[in-house]
Amino acid sequence: MLLDDVRVVTIALNLPGPAACSRLRDLGATVVKVEPPGGDPLETYAAGWYHELHQGIAIHRLDLKQEADRRRFDGLLAGADLLVTAQRPSALARLGLDASVGERHPRLCMLRITGHAAPQDEQPGHDLTYLAMHGLVAPGILPPTLFADMAGAERAATTALALLHSRNRTGTGTHADVALEDAAEWLARPRRHGLTGDGALLGGQLAGYNLYAAQDGWIAVAALEPHFAQRLAAAFGVASLESGALAARFATESALHWERWAREHDVPIVALRNSPTQDPS
Repeated sequence: MLLDDVRVVTIALNLPGPAACSRLRDLGATVVKVEPPGGDPLETYAAGWYHELHQGIAIHRLDLKQEADRRRFDGLLAGADLLVTAQRPSALARLGLDASVGERHPRLCMLRITGHAAPQDEQPGHDLTYLAMHGLVAPGILPPTLFADMAGAERAATTALALLHSRNRTGTGTHADVALEDAAEWLARPRRHGLTGDGALLGGQLAGYNLYAAQDGWIAVAALEPHFAQRLAAAFGVASLESGALAARFATESALHWERWAREHDVPIVALRNSPTQDPS
């Protein structure tokens, strides 16, 4: 595996820390997690997912406010390549996880996941507030998933790889911060640059890139590239794609019919699922 010689220690709870560390685990890293005596709240919120994310990860319950447990934790860091945290800077300082960590373990890299970038890194927040700050929440509608947390997890994993690469070149560990609000801002860039949003090119302007009601549900049509649009138009016997004509045609059959039809015609059309586990076949 790519990271089979890398050892990660994490004290990051909830998300996205566990998601990021699971990505490093999947790449071959050995991951050791230290949880407080009460455990990780994620296990209470979503036990199944918690266990999925922590499969193959050794978990230690330590009270880092106690000197004896802090010594045990420091022993774990002695053999580690990377420390992942998700606490605010003031909380880390109270636990002794500040610049002194690098003094004790000069080859250790430190990845700090925060809500906001410095100097606002003490400001509280969660996925919903990060998305709301960048225009990614519609009034009265909660997002269907934790976009900023999951994008932040991917950003954290790639930043971890950069830290390890730098350490391998220089021989000295360094640190980096990953702010979840920055991940939300990154997700919002297509909207900010006018690519998505009401009436934008990918916000309803193109007939071949839109949502349509089928006989018993809805379908997503993504015939964006010219060859897909031409293929769809040719299959329907029209010169070009128009929303009204497509809506009338798609309403004549079921959503799953159109998904199967699209596979046969090599056109990107998918039925909207009511749940992420719905089987389209």
